[in-house]
Amino acid sequence: MIYLMLKTNLVLLLLLGGSFSLLAQQTLNESIWHDGSERTYIIYVPESYSPSEPAPLVFNLHGYTGNGQQQMGYGDFRPIADTAGFLLVHPTGLRDGSGLTHWNADWGTGVNDINFFDVLIDSLATNYNVDERRIYSTGMSNGGYMSYTLICRLSDRIAAAASVTGSMTIWQITNASGCTPDRPKPVMQIHGTADNVVPYSGNTWSAGIENVLQYWINHNHCDLMPDISSVPNSSTNDASTVQHLVNANGDNGVEVEFYKVFNGGHTWPGSSVISGVTNQDFDASEKIWQFFSRYDIDGRVSDSGATSIDAAALAFSVSPNPFQDIIRIRHQAQLRGDILVFNLMGEKLGQQASDGSGVTELSLEHLPVGIYGLFLSQPDQGIVFVGKLVKQSHD
Repeated sequence: MIYLMLKTNLVLLLLLGGSFSLLAQQTLNESIWHDGSERTYIIYVPESYSPSEPAPLVFNLHGYTGNGQQQMGYGDFRPIADTAGFLLVHPTGLRDGSGLTHWNADWGTGVNDINFFDVLIDSLATNYNVDERRIYSTGMSNGGYMSYTLICRLSDRIAAAASVTGSMTIWQITNASGCTPDRPKPVMQIHGTADNVVPYSGNTWSAGIENVLQYWINHNHCDLMPDISSVPNSSTNDASTVQHLVNANGDNGVEVEFYKVFNGGHTWPGSSVISGVTNQDFDASEKIWQFFSRYDIDGRVSDSGATSIDAAALAFSVSPNPFQDIIRIRHQAQLRGDILVFNLMGEKLGQQASDGSGVTELSLEHLPVGIYGLFLSQPDQGIVFVGKLVKQSHD
């Protein structure tokens, strides 16, 4: 009976244009005019996007001197977007007085980037079915500073922020007008203790990372003592280790999370681009999306308010997708159950038990080229849809 229902639901998903959208994934170079300047951005639209369903939106912001194209590859969210179905936007900042691209994260350069993002959200919502309750910002270095600035100053639009090697200015956390969120805000910080560009302990204008975290812990009324755990040192050759700290129980269920990379440099953990000490024990992009997906603009999404697709997508990321032979599934380590693959007729074509390690590999080399559904079977939840898989040829 359960497989008959699954077959029926899969066919309905296809017929109704749901998560099995037949639109091809697209990487589009776009622009809008703002304050007399052409502002450019790259939007990645996954195949799983359907115009009939509101999709979360993630801004992925480059560092100082960078651009959207570089950030799209360096801190790569595209394989995760393919599975989770969110829109992914990589803007490029304007040039400062030195001719270098930047974000004016209250840095006094005269560029109104806060209003630019406000206008850009409106433009994106006109052209795509954006879930305006689930808009997030993350970024590297200067992009991390800007992500904090957005939840400080656009707190009615940005649901959560994550900073990788970025910080906040001392002015923002000490001045009453420096950061003015109108509600609790979940934040994640990822930072290396040996970062020589944005120092862990701060400097004359940039706040120390622990001071930034304390600002948000206090603002959100989180537990003062964090839950602390060690990330397994699965990559012993990266010259670094990681501690995970979570200050929970904030207002509206929000949390403050911190991945402290001991001896880590000014780098994006898990990136395929290695520069200096780049930790490989975890993938920053995957952790950021898992964090974002727990929240909307009003805080933590209750279990009763989340759909089965949301609950499953929160826990999973799949790469590569499209795939050829083998998929690698990263998921919350506590998840136990069977990972299942079905074709569009509801026939089960692959199955692998999750052992709770957090990573499961599934060989699908026997499948023909086509579109498949990825599901999770758990004793207490039955079978829930996670996302779409696309098998491509070796040509």
